[in-house]
This record gives sequence, C-alpha cells and structure tokens, in this order.
Amino acid sequence: MILLTRKAEFSASHYYWNDAWSEEENVRKFGKCANRNGHGHNYTLEVTVSGEIDAATGFVVDLKHLKEVLEREVVSVYDHRHLNLEVPEFKAAIPTTENIAIAVWKRLEGKISGASLHRVRVYELPDLFADYYGEL
Repeated sequence: MILLTRKAEFSASHYYWNDAWSEEENVRKFGKCANRNGHGHNYTLEVTVSGEIDAATGFVVDLKHLKEVLEREVVSVYDHRHLNLEVPEFKAAIPTTENIAIAVWKRLEGKISGASLHRVRVYELPDLFADYYGEL
C-alpha cells in the first residue's frame, strides 16, 4: 500500500454562530468570528488516498480523475461561497475547520475510483489545520 496526496485550494467566507445561544453568548464564545457578515479565508485542502500501485500505469489512482473529483465535489461547491449561507451541509453545522474536513470527507467518500480515502486535511491558515480520517 502507498499513500498519495493531492492539494486543492478554495476561497470562502464563514462565521461561527450557534442558534441555541444568545447573541451575547455567541460573541463571548466566538469573538469576532461571530460577526454574521462573515470573514474569509484562502483554504488549502489536502486529500490523501491509499491503495496499491497499478503495474500497468505506475499509479495508485488516475491523477486526472482525482483532480476532477476534487473540483466537482469540493472546489466548485465551496469556492467563492459564503459557507453558512450557500453550502447545504453548513445549514446545520458551524463551518469550523474541523467540520469542513468532515464535510469534505463525506463529499468524497466512495467517489475516487481505484483508491481508498485515507485522510482529508483542511488548512484555514498556514498554522491552523484539521485532519479527518473518517469514522474509526
């Protein structure tokens, strides 16, 4: 088995808000990230797949296929969007780095031919990222 990682980037805005809390509680917990107008990030996504190398191609997965799946399932849906307002999975979940990683996994699971999804890593900032390995 070998691991292969592909990167993609997208820009999106979001805010942190829990509807069960008062405005004061949201501001106390989330600070300036509770601003309902949102703020943006240039996210970096790393998707790692695992599998055996195909003797005929030398690949674990067709790299063009992997790029197309990332573009179709994630980048085209998240890029230049307000995650809270425009992306369905964040109607019920706060779009934290952690929840974005889980949502990306769910969007990709079972859609990458010839390889298994191993890890999703989402960078919100160069020094802040979340890893998700699926349900363990």
